[in-house]
Amino acid sequence: MDKVTSLDKFRVPIGNQEIELQQMEYAAGGMPMLRIRIRERTRFTIFDIDAVTADHWAKRMAEWAAAQPR
Repeated sequence: MDKVTSLDKFRVPIGNQEIELQQMEYAAGGMPMLRIRIRERTRFTIFDIDAVTADHWAKRMAEWAAAQPR
């Protein structure tokens, strides 16, 4: 059976989407994946990404956020 561990869950202030970050470990083996679940009312968008992609995405998002006026 696959193992899902919730890492964080929060709502976006503008748009009210619910975002959940989960660690996915598959029963069949392989590397753990980061699952990003975005809920907009009844619609879900789900990304399963590897650690290299998560690191790249996180760095670009942090750079963008740091450059924005507060």
